Amino acid sequence: MLGNWGAPGNRTVRTVRAIRSHPAPVTYGLMALCCAIFVIGPASGLSPSYGTGDELLSAQRAYFERWGVVPVELFQGTPRALGTPATALFVHGSWLHLLGNMLFLYVFGAMAEERMGHVEFALFYVGCGYLALLGYAGAHADSAQTLVGASGAISAVLGAFLYLFPKARVTSLFPFLFFLPLRFPAWVVLPFWVSLQWLAAGRASQGPGVAYLAHLLGFSAGFLYAWVRYGRPARVKSPATATEGENQP
Repeated sequence: MLGNWGAPGNRTVRTVRAIRSHPAPVTYGLMALCCAIFVIGPASGLSPSYGTGDELLSAQRAYFERWGVVPVELFQGTPRALGTPATALFVHGSWLHLLGNMLFLYVFGAMAEERMGHVEFALFYVGCGYLALLGYAGAHADSAQTLVGASGAISAVLGAFLYLFPKARVTSLFPFLFFLPLRFPAWVVLPFWVSLQWLAAGRASQGPGVAYLAHLLGFSAGFLYAWVRYGRPARVKSPATATEGENQP
């Protein structure tokens, strides 16, 4: 199971013009780390040491099984298996999988990090991502499919962003409207995204594909954390703009 952002409608965030006064080293560090791990791993296809053809495919399967979450193994309680919901957050299955996740993190991560602080944001990201993958594994405890990707953690960032910045303006490009840009506040766009995940999760079968349940669990964890931790949504003094485009899983 490759955790991906391939949602119905193939929508993903592309760019943002955020109002922030401080850098976001954790957000950019996470992006750099994920990209570096992907490039040197077998999934990128760039390293000749993994071979080609069937040899490369075998290396990719072994790599995902080593660092990704295998639900049927997770609850055996071995130290290695218990650590995989954390390591899986930094492993991606394809270039589009990586780029889709990193674009969402780039758009929403910086403002959330500024609001939370660097250390808290880092712990929040890993903690919520771990819980999202753990929850998915618990719901599919008999599955031997491997789950990798930062989608659960980034969904948590989206959930926190919705609570902290509900009025931030998001510009969306809709493929079925010939990519006509329309602007909506985050409280409209992000719940719509959650609804798509919920519908897709209800239709998803167990097997390779998109971990919609991990998205929902991560989003819920992020929203609830922000609600409990901050009590009141932060006020956005001037609008932040994001742009959505097309992403093919």
